[in-house]
Amino acid sequence: MATNSFGRMFTVTTWGESHGPALGATIDGCPPNIRLDTSDLQYWLDKRKPGQNKYTTQRREADEVKILSGMFEGSTTGHPIQLIIENTDQRSKDYSDIMEKFRPGHADITYWQKYGIRDYRGGGRSSARETAARVAAGGVARKVLKSIAPDIKITAYMVQMGPHKINRSKIDLTEIDKNPFWTPDADAAVLWAKYLDELRKSGNSVGAVIEVIATGVPAGLGAPIYGKIDTDLASAMMSINAVKGVEIGAGFGSAELTGESNADEISFVDNKPQYNSNHAGGVLGGITTGQDIICRFAVKPTSSILKERETITKSGKDSSIITKGRHDPCVGIRAVPVGEAMMACVILDHFMLHRGQVGKNQGKIG
Repeated sequence: MATNSFGRMFTVTTWGESHGPALGATIDGCPPNIRLDTSDLQYWLDKRKPGQNKYTTQRREADEVKILSGMFEGSTTGHPIQLIIENTDQRSKDYSDIMEKFRPGHADITYWQKYGIRDYRGGGRSSARETAARVAAGGVARKVLKSIAPDIKITAYMVQMGPHKINRSKIDLTEIDKNPFWTPDADAAVLWAKYLDELRKSGNSVGAVIEVIATGVPAGLGAPIYGKIDTDLASAMMSINAVKGVEIGAGFGSAELTGESNADEISFVDNKPQYNSNHAGGVLGGITTGQDIICRFAVKPTSSILKERETITKSGKDSSIITKGRHDPCVGIRAVPVGEAMMACVILDHFMLHRGQVGKNQGKIG
C-alpha cells in the first residue's frame, strides 16, 4: 500500500496497526529552528485518546508520543521527524471469534478482496486507531503555524449526533471543553448524553457531524484547478476513518440557494475587502479569501456493534456476527481533534507552497 502519505511541502506518512506494537508518523518538510517538545503534541493527543469517559471506547491507551529524530537542542532541524506512539492495551483475543467472518460496514471484506490479507485484530490500518498518528503530526503543524502564522486559530466541534443538531443561536465556544462531546451548545450536550447512553447500553452506535473552522487565514493560499485548498481539505477530511461526506462553507446547502442569496457581497472597509456573508467557506476558486475557512464532515456509526448482523465467511458461507470488544458508541466524538489536525496540516502545506511560489501576495487592492 503505497498510499500512506499526504501533503506536498509538509508531508506526513503514517504507519502502524491497531493491534501492532506501535504506530506513528514520519514528517518531512518541517521548517528548521521551530521550538518543539513532546508536550506540544501530547496536549492534542490527550483530547483524542480513548477511555476518557463512558461515551468512548474503554480501551486504555496513554497515547504517549516520543520524538525520535529531526530535533537538536529542542528545535527542529529541517530533517525528517519520526513520531512513535506505543500500543499498550491491545486485546486481540476479543476478535478471535470473527477470524473467518467479515464485519458488515467495516473494511474487512474489501481489504481481503484487494490484498488477500485481513488483520482481524481490530482492523489493522483501517482502524480509527491510526488517527492518533495524524493528531501527533497535526501538533507539529500547529507549532509551525504558531511560529510563522500566529494569527491562525483552528477549532473543531460536534454539531450533530444522529438526528439531533445543535442550536446555532446557542453556540458558545467556551463550552467545547466542558462536555464529553466537544460541542459548543451546552443544552445539546445534555440531550446527547441521554440519547447516547441509551444507544450504548443497547449495544448500538450512531453517526455525527463535525465542523472545523480556521480563523486568521490570509488570502491567497491555494491554487487553481488541481491545487485548490478546498480540494485538499476535502481529501484530508474524507481520508479520516469512518468519514462518508465533506462540505465546505454552505456545502450541500448551496443547492437550495439562488445565485443572489449565495453570492458573498464585497465592500472595501478599513483598507481591505470585507464580505457580508461566507457561503463560500473562505475559499473562492480554490484560493482562500481571508475569511474563516469552514469545513464539515459526516462520520458514520461505528461498524462494530453488539447487534447481530448477517454476513458471510471467507469461504463464502452465510453466517451472522456480533462484534465483541471495546468500541466507541459514537466514533465522531474522538474525530473532533482529528479534524483539527488535518486542517492544520493542510493549511501549513498550502502556506509553505504559497511562500515558495509567490513569496507574498502580488495583487494590491486600494
